[in-house]
Amino acid sequence: MEKIRAEIQTAADMERLRQIRDRLHKELGQNLLLLHSLDWNRELNQAHDWLIARSVRLAEEALLMEGAGKAPGAYAFVLFGSGGRGEQTLWSDQDNGLIYEDAEDERAAATAEAYFRILADRIGGYLQLLGYPLCVGGVICTNDKWRKPWSHYQSTLHEWLVDPNWEHIRYLLILADMRAVYGERSLASRLMDQMYAYTERHPAILEHMLHNTLHHKISLGVFGQLIRERYGEDAGGVDIKYGAYIPIVNGIRLLAIEKGVRAESTEGRIAGLLEGGFVEEEIAQDWLEALAIAVKLRSLTPFQLEDGHYTTRGKLPADRLTKERTAELKLCLRIGGDLQKYVRKSIHKEIEQG
Repeated sequence: MEKIRAEIQTAADMERLRQIRDRLHKELGQNLLLLHSLDWNRELNQAHDWLIARSVRLAEEALLMEGAGKAPGAYAFVLFGSGGRGEQTLWSDQDNGLIYEDAEDERAAATAEAYFRILADRIGGYLQLLGYPLCVGGVICTNDKWRKPWSHYQSTLHEWLVDPNWEHIRYLLILADMRAVYGERSLASRLMDQMYAYTERHPAILEHMLHNTLHHKISLGVFGQLIRERYGEDAGGVDIKYGAYIPIVNGIRLLAIEKGVRAESTEGRIAGLLEGGFVEEEIAQDWLEALAIAVKLRSLTPFQLEDGHYTTRGKLPADRLTKERTAELKLCLRIGGDLQKYVRKSIHKEIEQG
């Protein structure tokens, strides 16, 4: 990994960086079944972090060469979603934002807004060249909703917290997975401090988070049968992303928020819940096993290149659901179903005691 890191950090342009990514995509894909899936996932996401950080650095250098100057102040380039959790697949899309420090006056604020708008456009374009498609939900640094000075992020966070409607809770849970991969990391961590402090003081908000967290159901029927896709190209397959992986990571994330566990990855959050005495070891090990299965099966879903971007529909087709994988998936889903029940019970208990 150190050799890969050095190669990425010395890449002189996006063409070279894309060559490295394509090669890593092939090599890491071949290694998926040779390593424990969570170990493999950590190596893959180290590579993603290095590729993205290098892209940001090259964008900075390009603007400097073009006469736009240096950044007028400190900023953090942050990832959300699976990137924020350090759980990107080989073909994840862009889920990112940009937080920059507040300016001293209106003139400096206008200068900062103009520079970071140009920088964000360049970064977004570079990441597309690298094979990362745009987020279909618009959670991306080129969207001014996710490119703001710190005080604007702070006021928006407060707005979401005091008015916890469905959309605001969705944004809060997106923010809960935020992780800085370049720049001044404290700009992100200070926002997380405020969110965790608020939920500790106002545990009733956890009920709103619970409804959103349980929105995606486990793909297992009442009689223990897999819930399969009924129509289209994926008929007979199973939605691994939304039927297995997302319910597990969402449940663990909410437990981490409830207990004040400040870890970034789902694996780290489970470890934090265990170390804090919030969950029994046997249950934590079950959750880790389910997560490992979900990560592996999610990474086995077919992908395609569309306009140079790596994409997937997140469905494991019927012909890849061997007897062994079906048994694994059912185990994962049973644990996931139990996890959702555990989360519901834990949150209701917390609110009653709150």
